[in-house]
Formats: sequence, C-alpha cells, structure tokens
Amino acid sequence: MNYLNSPIEKINFNNKNYFIKRDDLLHKDFSGNKARKFYYFLQDDLKDIKKIVSHGSSQSNAMYSLSVLCKLKNIEFDYYVDHIASYIKENPIGNYKEALNNGMNIYETQIPDSFEEDTLFIKEGGALKEAAFGIKILADEIISWCKENNKKDIKVFLPSGTGTTALYLQKYLPFEVLTCACVGSEEYLKEQFNELEKTNHPKILKLEKKYHFGKLYKEFYEIHKKLLEETKIEFDFLYDCKGWLVLQNYLKDINIKDEIIYIHQGGLLGNISMLQRYEYKYENKR
Repeated sequence: MNYLNSPIEKINFNNKNYFIKRDDLLHKDFSGNKARKFYYFLQDDLKDIKKIVSHGSSQSNAMYSLSVLCKLKNIEFDYYVDHIASYIKENPIGNYKEALNNGMNIYETQIPDSFEEDTLFIKEGGALKEAAFGIKILADEIISWCKENNKKDIKVFLPSGTGTTALYLQKYLPFEVLTCACVGSEEYLKEQFNELEKTNHPKILKLEKKYHFGKLYKEFYEIHKKLLEETKIEFDFLYDCKGWLVLQNYLKDINIKDEIIYIHQGGLLGNISMLQRYEYKYENKR
C-alpha cells in the first residue's frame, strides 16, 4: 500500500480562513489518525504475529482500521466490546459492518487476562508508543509544508479521544498544538497524556457546556451541516463537531494572529449511523 502525503487545503468557514490537513484522503481503506497510529504495524512484517486483539466500541474507527490492517497482513483479528446495540446487530452499518466484512471476530465480553505469545494486544483507540512512528511522519509533512509556504506563525488543532495524535504532534512540531477532550473529561485526557509522555503536552481547550461522547446535540448537527455547506468537506460527527465548536469559541475570545492548521482525522464511516440518528431526531425521518 502506498502511503502518500495528504494535501493541505485552504478553506473559509464563518468568515475566517483555515488550512485543513486532509488525512481523510490518505487511502480509501486506511486513512485518518488511525492510519498514522498503526503505520508502524503496517510497515512491520509482523511475521511472528498470528492474531491482533483490541477493544472499544462497536462503531470505533480504530476497530475498522485494525480490521483493514489484519486483512492486509492475513492476521486474525479479535475485538471485544461491552455491548452491541440490537439495531446494529440486525442492520449492520458503518465501521461495524465493514470490519465484519474484513473478517473481524467480535465478542460481547470482557477481554481475556492473558494472550498467546503470537498475539499482539493493541489498547483501545491506539494509545500506544508505537503510534509515534507514524505521527512523526505527519509532523514532518506539516513542517515541510510550512517551510515551502513560508508559514511561521502557526497553531495546529485537532480534537482528541485518547490524545495520542495530539501528544506526539506536540513532541515533534515546533508549533503549539491545541486540542479538546471528546471522549472523557480534560482530566482523563491529561491522564492519557501522562501514560505516554510526562512532559510537553498539547494545550487543552474546553467549553463551559459538558458533552457526553456519542450523545446527540443539536449544535453538533447544525455545525456539521454548516461545515459541509461552506467548505464542501465532510467532517466526523463524534470528534470534529465538538472540535470546531471549541475552536470557534477559542478564536472568538482571544485575539489570535496565528494561522490555524486543522487536522482532518477521517472517521467518516462512523457518520453513516450518526447521520441516521440525527435525522431521526431532528428531521423526523423514519
């Protein structure tokens, strides 16, 4: 598989210019931040590994990306979840459907306490030190683009789950990296940072309103539609909607002269089920 440098595009949203690092365009089957996190394993021959095991939600982007990796490497893939919604089981869609098509074995039970020596365990969301390998390549691409385009006053923004991508970008970039917590609280995100690196953390931005991961919010639906209308780019519901709200709030309250590079981290397969839920709730579509 060719691993190409993703483009950086200039957009205008809410009457302000941004640069978008289009990691959603890396590869049709292996893109976004998960492609960066798992690139180390894609490049490795994994000759001593017969199975990869991971865990998380039944619509996880990491789940799908690992299913692609295992299919490419001809390795068995076991994935553990706490719960699979009945409507997803009966009508598979999005990441769940595609991961099953790639040969994933999924289990609604606790993860085993131990594994065979030929099994590779990957923590939920790809929060692991090996992720630094692919994220450094992303940082190098951003640095090269900034040099070529004479961009010196730059801030890089991306929303976070485990925060792994933001953490390693801050490690390898000479610019300030901004992020926001989407899966848990800001305290949870700091704990995730500390598990991998004790210092040089990204700056965490936040909103006064608390959002629960996976719940539907009208402002998420509205900004998603507005982004698509104004930029012609589809963004992820679970991370990008909150990310753009946080970023708009940050730029409104502070006189920021730096230009913003927003990292588009993919995850668009998950939008299929989210869009159905939003339309059912706010558009009365059955």
